[in-house]
Amino acid sequence: MPTYNPPLRDMQFVLHEVLHIGDELKQMPKHAETDADTINAVLEEAGKFAAEVTFPLNISGDEEGCVLDKATHEVTTPKGFKEAYAQYVEGGWAALSCDPQFGGQGLPFVVNQCFYEMLNSANQAWTMYPGLSHGAYEALVAHGTDEQKKTYLPKLTSGEWTGTMCLTEPHCGTDLGMLRTKAEPQVDGHYKLTGSKIFISAGEHDMAANIIHLVLARLPDAPRGSKGISLFAVPKFIVKADGSLGERNPIFCAGLEHKMGIHGNATAQIVLEGAVGSLVGEPHKGLAAMFVMMNAARLGVGNQSLGLTEVAFQNALAYAKDRIQMRSLTGPKAKDKEADPIIVHPDVRKMLLTAKAYAEGGRALQIWCTLLLDKEHNHPDEKVRKDSGELVALLTPIVKAFITDNGHIATNACMQVFGGHGFIKEWGMEQFTRDNR
Repeated sequence: MPTYNPPLRDMQFVLHEVLHIGDELKQMPKHAETDADTINAVLEEAGKFAAEVTFPLNISGDEEGCVLDKATHEVTTPKGFKEAYAQYVEGGWAALSCDPQFGGQGLPFVVNQCFYEMLNSANQAWTMYPGLSHGAYEALVAHGTDEQKKTYLPKLTSGEWTGTMCLTEPHCGTDLGMLRTKAEPQVDGHYKLTGSKIFISAGEHDMAANIIHLVLARLPDAPRGSKGISLFAVPKFIVKADGSLGERNPIFCAGLEHKMGIHGNATAQIVLEGAVGSLVGEPHKGLAAMFVMMNAARLGVGNQSLGLTEVAFQNALAYAKDRIQMRSLTGPKAKDKEADPIIVHPDVRKMLLTAKAYAEGGRALQIWCTLLLDKEHNHPDEKVRKDSGELVALLTPIVKAFITDNGHIATNACMQVFGGHGFIKEWGMEQFTRDNR
């Protein structure tokens, strides 16, 4: 069985000794009182949650997967996922870096980044349920109306509700200008959406009372192409004026994708049959609004591979120290044993050092990018905010591509360290490789 130990010392090294996070935060009035002791204490408890609550559900969640009831369109997540999510909400983890005006704790984004690295190491499939909510939160903060913010943000902040982003359709993925989902204006100011979406991560589940879908669609007068796309907030359950949940909105899960990996997360086929939604941002400007969420997702995807690289490396390193096969080329190293640990062999060392380099380098890149986000949003100097924002815009796609590509190399290499055992499920290595892929 695999193990996981939160890499707190490695995180502290990047935070405090490389980036001098305390000095950086002191320049931001919002975070001036967030010192190293506070960050370390929060991350220590975060590591316990990841290792003790979500990690034990990783293999079982992969084996069980999600189950769709086609009669009710409801999805049941693997055993223990719902209970773990309740602990996550009760512990206030969802609100870690959210704005206090919506009930958040207001800690720097960089703290949440480190927490989510550990969650991704522990259980990527589970982590994607709350992870998508952060993107929905950011999009509504940036482009939502006052009414939308009042209705949705406190619940997304607390974790009582989760969020998704609904972009892809069966005939269009990257080329969103081709999308066909329609939004018809109603006399009360709302819209009714009709269409279908695919590959919607955490698109339906039983872990939260409501799901807020951010959906790209076209208005009747929309111009062709990507300049005719609008963004809508479409709740699973209609929210009444008093904040309570009303009737079921006709946005349903029609099927679940049977994927190579990440079996514990419900990747849904979503059908909208006149679902009621509200416009987010300006008409025909939905792609710009959605990019707020997409950029958060890109950083999140990089973090997923970082987490998997770290946990794969930890287990490969432990195995290489324990497994004995043949003797070192430079003579016996474990003279009291009939063979040497395989960590003495050059090719094994190469694979381990490659994974270690990608884990440590990826962590430094992710934390630095998230620090830039903190500076973009909270630094008092306008030039610093502008420069930080431009650098984040440049680095965001690099983070996604570079760390995920390297994660594929690293998890494959770590699986190879185990030899034939790497392909055996109980060791956990093949799951790390599949989930990363």
